[in-house]
Parts: sequence; structure tokens; C-alpha cells
Amino acid sequence: MALPHATSGEVISLPPLGSALPQARTITLVKSDTLELLRVVVPAGKEIPPHQVAGDITIHCLEGVLEVDLDNETRTVRAGELLYLQGNQSHALRGIENSTALVTILLR
Repeated sequence: MALPHATSGEVISLPPLGSALPQARTITLVKSDTLELLRVVVPAGKEIPPHQVAGDITIHCLEGVLEVDLDNETRTVRAGELLYLQGNQSHALRGIENSTALVTILLR
């Protein structure tokens, strides 16, 4: 059963998951014709393999520490930090600590 997405004007709560993070799943919060918002869960030691999306994205680390592998470099993103990637840029995510991120994707 699909979870409902937020509607226009709805407040979305994104508190730290803390000890519940290892059992949590990535969820889509908002999806429209032009925008998608996800809370991505990356437990320590887990990786989201290399991929790319057509639109620009931001990765806002909400808790923990993530490593983002780009073509020729790795960026560390800590809680409270945000990384911007242009569309079609290949990237992979790795949880250095139990981590969540708000990922914003501009759909084309």
C-alpha cells in the first residue's frame, strides 16, 4: 500500500529518527509534475549505488554523516549541511553514521 504524499499547504514533520533509524525506510514526501521530495534513510555501512537523475537535486543531511561519491571525488555531508548536484550527475551515497537526508529533485 502506497503512503499518501503531502498536499499543498500541509506541514511535514521530519524529526531525527534516532534509534529507530536502522529499521526506517526511505519515503517519498511530495511528488508533483515538477518536484519530488524524499526522506532518504542510509544506515551506517550501507550504500545507495551509483545512479543519476535528469533534474537538479539537493541532498540535505538531516542526521548522521553521509559520503557522496561523485565522478572523481567524494564529498562528506554532515547533519545540517546541504549538497547541490546538477542534473545527470552520477552519484552514490554511503552512510558513515546512521543517516537521513531530505532529497529534493527537480523533475523535467
